[in-house]
Amino acid sequence: MNLLPFLFSPALIRSDPNMVPLRTFKIRENVTYDCINIYKQPGLEHPLLQNHKIQMKPSVARHELKNQTDNTKTYKNKMGCPHGTVPILRNSKEYITNAQLFAEKYVYPLSGDSPGTHIAGVKSQNGPYHGVEASFSIHNINIERDQASYAQLYVGSGLNNQVNFIQAGWMKNPSLFGDGDVWSYGFWKGENGKGCYNTACPGFVQVSQEVPIAQPLDQPHEHLLHYSIHQDKQTGNWWITKLILNAPNIDVGYWPKELFNLIGTGANMVGVGGAVQASHQGSSPPMGNGKFPTGDRKESAMFTNIEVLNSNYEQRRIDSFPMEKLLDSPKCYGIRTDKVKLLDFTFNYGGPGGNSCGV
Repeated sequence: MNLLPFLFSPALIRSDPNMVPLRTFKIRENVTYDCINIYKQPGLEHPLLQNHKIQMKPSVARHELKNQTDNTKTYKNKMGCPHGTVPILRNSKEYITNAQLFAEKYVYPLSGDSPGTHIAGVKSQNGPYHGVEASFSIHNINIERDQASYAQLYVGSGLNNQVNFIQAGWMKNPSLFGDGDVWSYGFWKGENGKGCYNTACPGFVQVSQEVPIAQPLDQPHEHLLHYSIHQDKQTGNWWITKLILNAPNIDVGYWPKELFNLIGTGANMVGVGGAVQASHQGSSPPMGNGKFPTGDRKESAMFTNIEVLNSNYEQRRIDSFPMEKLLDSPKCYGIRTDKVKLLDFTFNYGGPGGNSCGV
C-alpha cells in the first residue's frame, strides 16, 4: 500500500469556529497560535475523553527528572498565553479530511511496514518501562518537499497485530507543515489503531501556556532538545516534558491513558533514533545532519543522556538493559554507540541518503 499521500498530508486543527481566542501569536508567516480555554481545547473532543479530568502537572516533581545537557543557550519563551488558556496551532479547515485520513492510515516510522522509510536507532524491549528521555541534536538539513526526516524518542507496545505507541522529537517535513522549517512534534497511536500528530485531531491535552507540542524550532540558536516521555505514576497518563538548562522544565502536556489499551501499565519497548521517508521517486533524504557517524561524537547527529524509567519508576541508562541496534540501510546511513566516562551513553547516527537506499 502506498502511504505517501497520507504521510505527507497537511495536518490541521479541529476548533470551534465560534470560539474567540483570548490572545493570538503570529510567530512567522502562516504560523499562528490561538490561546484557547484549556477546558475547551480540541484535544478533549475525543470520544474516549468525555469524562476525562485534566491533570495540570505530573505527580512526579520536576527535579526528579535529570536535567543534564551541554546546551549553553538559555531558553527564551516565544509565547505566553493568559492564565487558563493554552496555545493551539491554527490551520485551515479545508484540510480536515486529509488530516483524518492521515491519522487513520499513518504507519509507525520505526516499523518495516511503511514503504520508503529507513531507520537508524537503538531500542530495548525488556519492559515494562514507564518512560524514556534523551538530549538530541537539531539539524536543518536540505530535503525535497515530498521527503521527511525525523529524530525521535518513543515508547510502545504491540500485541496480536495491535500497536500502541507515543513518539516525540523534531522533524523536517515540508508537506506536513507547509514550510522548510524544523518543527518539534508528537505522535500517538492508540486503541483500534487510531492516532494523530500533535493537535491535528483530538487526543493530546496541551497544558503548558508557553510551549505547544508542535512549533518551529529556532535555528540555529536552538541546537539541542532534551525531551522526556514519562508515564504518571498516579494517573497513568503519558506526559511530555521539555527539560531546559538554566530554566525550569516545561511540562508541555500529555496523552491520556484512556487513549490506549496496551500501555496502561507501562510500555514493552523504548528507543531513540532517526527516521526518514523517501520521495515519490524513491530518493531518500539525509538523516541527522547528513553525515555518517565517525569516532568524533560531535561530527554527526547524536542522542546523549539516554535514560529510561524501569518497572519501578527508577531512572537508568538505556544500556543497563538488553539493547538492540536498528539499521536497515547501511549504504545510506550509519550508527555508532559510545560510553563517555562511564557516565553517559551516546548514540550517533545519520547519513546522506540517496537513490540506492532500498525499499
